[in-house]
Amino acid sequence: MTSVHQNFQQVERALGQVLLGKEAEIQLALACLLADGHLLIEDVPGTGKTTLALALGQALGLSHQRVQFTVDVLPSDITGSSIYRPDQQVFEFQPGPVFSEILLADEINRAMPKTQSALLEAMEEGKVSQDGKTYTLPVPFFVIATQNPSTHSGTYALPESQRDRFLMSLTLGYPDERSEQDLLRRGVGRHAIPTSESVFNRDQLAVARAEVAGITASDSLIQYCLRLIRFSRTCGYFDLGLSPRAGLGLLSASRAWAWLQGRDYVIPEDVQAVFVPVAGHRLLVRQALTGQAHKSVLDCLTEVDVVK
Repeated sequence: MTSVHQNFQQVERALGQVLLGKEAEIQLALACLLADGHLLIEDVPGTGKTTLALALGQALGLSHQRVQFTVDVLPSDITGSSIYRPDQQVFEFQPGPVFSEILLADEINRAMPKTQSALLEAMEEGKVSQDGKTYTLPVPFFVIATQNPSTHSGTYALPESQRDRFLMSLTLGYPDERSEQDLLRRGVGRHAIPTSESVFNRDQLAVARAEVAGITASDSLIQYCLRLIRFSRTCGYFDLGLSPRAGLGLLSASRAWAWLQGRDYVIPEDVQAVFVPVAGHRLLVRQALTGQAHKSVLDCLTEVDVVK
């Protein structure tokens, strides 16, 4: 276990003091960050989505901004725009909130599709183009996007190709009874996020990501991932199976999960721990199976042998 890994455990503990009873979800969010992906959270209001983003930025010493998406938010409100300076007779680019290291895109499915696409294009390219010039986004650049359940009014569902840009999708959900009792007693929440010095920094995060990328994945482990991917395409549960990008994401997330557990190699249990968060929002359940999405995704794990 490296010193960077030991320091990173302090980040987990710091987040656990703010988001009570959500240890598994915190680890998955951190795995998503370590794997250089972006996170989609579908949940009802008030379950800690904003708190997670703010606490993560504070613990890692990263800049963070929040955008509340509504139907009248324009692409330039996200990426930035050029403003004319009459005294200099030039246009000057004013960066938008996308130029932050952690961006909370709140209720992304309330924005018009054109605005959604502007953000997702920036996520994919890592840069923004304006007036013939290209502006590079900061590194790291981690988007935590939240969306309301599809049953809520005034939402514009993300197309399949755009959902595929997110490495993971989570649901925080309500806390268990004991955690909620502690929450009410202690009054923890967004105001309880410590404002003191961060317990980690961007240089250490770069080292951690490099260590994650170097985690060993054996040929047999890769074959297991491949069987899961091919099963999703041929089992008949889904209209569309997992894409090659999803396969790469599954392996990256598995490496990150293994690193969080203190190992320098991936085992099948790592793949199984991240499979539903990586695959759940990508797999389109056939109409006859609507309402059984979660069960169908889990069936991939139960029906595919670890060893062939």
